[in-house]
Amino acid sequence: MVPEKEKEIVNNIIKKDQKTLLEFYQRYQHPVFNFIFRQTKDYHLSEELTQDVFIDFIEALRDFRFQASLKTFLFAIAKNKTVDWIRKKKIKKVIFSALPAYIVEGLKVVFIDEEIDKKELAKKIKKVFESLPNDYRFILRQKYIDEVKIIEIAKKLQLGFKATESLLFRARQAFIKVFRGLP
Repeated sequence: MVPEKEKEIVNNIIKKDQKTLLEFYQRYQHPVFNFIFRQTKDYHLSEELTQDVFIDFIEALRDFRFQASLKTFLFAIAKNKTVDWIRKKKIKKVIFSALPAYIVEGLKVVFIDEEIDKKELAKKIKKVFESLPNDYRFILRQKYIDEVKIIEIAKKLQLGFKATESLLFRARQAFIKVFRGLP
């Protein structure tokens, strides 16, 4: 049997009762944050994911059927958010470490969801990189693998900020062109 208090909390939040929502948030914000932080070891990311958890929680409340407690439901959302983040991080780091972030998102859908062999994709990425001029390889590696800021790359290349941005743009375009041209 579902405790009446939980039904009341759900109904009040659905009815947009800010006081109930605030009380619920204040009660569980720190435990959810700590749960996420233990997995990510990143304070700011944990704050962001915690906010996302509560947003997803509010959106999912209309479908909540009291098969678990509200706390269990909330922490299941937190666990799923954290696992999704870990998966995305691994995909980006292990499989697509040589690609710009915007390509990673597109390829994740195309390649991972269709279960295409990851080793073949890694070979293709390596082949693309090997075919690029040295300055393009350097700037792409600095920006997307080593996560160096543009201003720092500009100093290393002894170029202006705008010239470095232009070089990065041309390197990305070249990467995409070669990548699309390979079988």
